[in-house]
Amino acid sequence: MLPIPAEELNGSGTLGPYWTFYRAVVAEQLSRWLPGRPSVILDLSGGRGRWSGQAAKAGHKVIEVVDFRRAVEGQPQLRDAERVRQVRADDLAFLPDGSVDAVVGEERALSIELMAESAMEDVVRVLRPGGRALICVDSLVLGMAILAEQNYWAHLRQTGEVMLVPWPDGSITRCFSSGQLRELLTGAGLEVEWIRPRTVLSPSTVDHVLATDTRALAWLVRTELDANPTDDDTVGIHLVASAVKK
Repeated sequence: MLPIPAEELNGSGTLGPYWTFYRAVVAEQLSRWLPGRPSVILDLSGGRGRWSGQAAKAGHKVIEVVDFRRAVEGQPQLRDAERVRQVRADDLAFLPDGSVDAVVGEERALSIELMAESAMEDVVRVLRPGGRALICVDSLVLGMAILAEQNYWAHLRQTGEVMLVPWPDGSITRCFSSGQLRELLTGAGLEVEWIRPRTVLSPSTVDHVLATDTRALAWLVRTELDANPTDDDTVGIHLVASAVKK
C-alpha cells in the first residue's frame, strides 16, 4: 500500500471513497470487538462521538472522555445522554480502579499522546480483570512518509527508537512499529490478542472497486477484515491492537 499524502489524512480531498471505506472498516471492526453483553465502555477517542454512539447503540454504557491528556480545539459541547456520558478530563483520576469493562482508543489517541506509556498505565488501572482495550496508533509507514515529504531524510535512518514526527501544522505524532506497540501494551500489564494494520487495501484499489460498483463497500470491508495480516509493518498508515487485562 502506498503511503497516503499528509494533506489527505484529514479525511477529505481526492481520497473521499477511501475514507468512506476506512470508516466502514473501523465500524465493523468495533462491532466485532465490543463485548457481547451490556458493559461499561471508556472511549478515549477525542470526544467526536462516532464510536461512543456506536457502542451506545449496541447496548453499552459509555464514558466519553474529551481532551484526554491534551487540549483540542473545536470540541463539541459537553453532553449527557442516557447511555453516553461525556466528561472533560486530561487523565483518568476521576475513575476508580477496575471500573470499566473495555477501553476504546480510536482516532490515533495514543499517537497524539506522546507519553503513551503513562497513558496506558492509566488505562490498565481502570480496566477490570478480563477487560479489553482496542488501541489505534500511527504506523512507521505513515511516519516515514511524512518525514520524506518534508525532506527529513536523516531521520529515516533511525531504527528501534521512538519516532516523533512533526506535521506541517506544527503538531507532533508518535509513530509505532508493531513491535513497539506490543511493547507498549505488555509493558503496561496487558496481554496482546492481536495487532494488525487498520487497512491493507490501497486507496487506488478501493477507488477502482467502488467506482465500478458502489454496492461493493460491504464486500471490501469483509475482504479487509478477513485478510488478518497480523504484525505487518510494511503496509497501512495506522496499526490497531486488541489486548486484555489478565
